[in-house]
Amino acid sequence: MITSAGSEPEGGAGTAPWLVVIDPQAIFAAPDSAWGSPFFADAMPRIRALAESFGERVLVTRWMPTADRTTSWGDYFAAWPFADQPPTDPLFALVPEASALSPLPTLDLPTFGKWGAEIERTVGRGAHIVLAGVSTDCCVISTALAAADAGAHVTVAADACAGSTAENHAAAIQVMGLYPPQITISDTATVLAGR
Repeated sequence: MITSAGSEPEGGAGTAPWLVVIDPQAIFAAPDSAWGSPFFADAMPRIRALAESFGERVLVTRWMPTADRTTSWGDYFAAWPFADQPPTDPLFALVPEASALSPLPTLDLPTFGKWGAEIERTVGRGAHIVLAGVSTDCCVISTALAAADAGAHVTVAADACAGSTAENHAAAIQVMGLYPPQITISDTATVLAGR
């Protein structure tokens, strides 16, 4: 995004927040998937309510199995061979309920954390983002911590996130809660009430 010297990119600090929906994909939602969250179905209506409220200011991410296998990702895929499939595999598709959450293309990345130059170019440096999605204890926490380190203002809509287990969800929320004021733990009703 090109801006004039000293100006702030559209979506930066001081403007309306963005919703970032982390990885609402079949691989994390299907009950028969080794990575399926048993809480995904409960979180999805809240994710949809948030997306409706945020309108065009919604980004949806997808985790893709495209990491370099010569790195530690090679060991990762060896441990999880079911996920070592081509990116076109239906496992990596958005769940039907997530297909229309954003007017923007999905952001497809081979990393747990989704924060980086791609999101920052859209939302702006120091922006306020609200996180929802799956899984709380992997991709959500990885995104939240990286975003906070980069100077973003992060709100986690905890009840719009789905963990691998109830205990792991609670543990991830507790860890993210250790980072105020950069990370705020909230819930869907509170986020919607503030819009």
